[in-house]
Amino acid sequence: MAHRVLSPARSCLVAACLGLGIFPGTALAQAHSAVLVQNVVQLSASATVDVLPDLTTIVLNVTREGADAATVQAQVKAALDSALSEARKAVEKGRLDVRTGSFGIYPRHGRDGKISGWQGQAELVLEGRDGPAIAALAGKLGGLSVVSIQHGLSRDLRRQAETEAQTSAINRFKSRAEDVSRAFGFSGYGLRELQVSGQEPAPYPRLRTMAMAAAAPMAEAAVPIEAGRIAVTVTVSGTVQMR
Repeated sequence: MAHRVLSPARSCLVAACLGLGIFPGTALAQAHSAVLVQNVVQLSASATVDVLPDLTTIVLNVTREGADAATVQAQVKAALDSALSEARKAVEKGRLDVRTGSFGIYPRHGRDGKISGWQGQAELVLEGRDGPAIAALAGKLGGLSVVSIQHGLSRDLRRQAETEAQTSAINRFKSRAEDVSRAFGFSGYGLRELQVSGQEPAPYPRLRTMAMAAAAPMAEAAVPIEAGRIAVTVTVSGTVQMR
């Protein structure tokens, strides 16, 4: 088998590469990569679309207290069944939907740590696109109190808003990339990597706390609601190579 003899210069190069844990092929790849990353700049651009929400959600609550857990549970269930029966008469899919929320019976303890009684609670949720109808129904359900009122975006409306914001953010990113490239004396740029991210619209905060709702049953009148606009934001970020 023939043996290949390396020149002194090449032997030194190989030895140096092996000593650093780098093979010649890897060294060449790293050198090539170093050339590619020249004239690279990182940019980002955002766009926001303000949208009037098309969904209203009202959460109602019923609470009962007593010395016997079974009795409290029966009272809560009876109140919830009555409200649910009344609410179902107004149900129209998409426009006004009804569902139950949390349901629980909890012990109350005295100063001695022993159980002194029981408290039960249940939630009824009204939601849909017809805010006025939902508010009117909430006022008709006697014996229940408002826990929260929230406004949000339906899936279709959110997607539409995100698409609009995304288009604007991309155009802003491209414009900024062109401006930066020209400012540095380049005629154009090429995309290296790009990320598009959206910010989930936050729901409106709760109108009243559970404790306040339990202490103040609603009168039979429509709940006043007024939805403000929700901001949908999309950010485009990435790196471009000026050329």
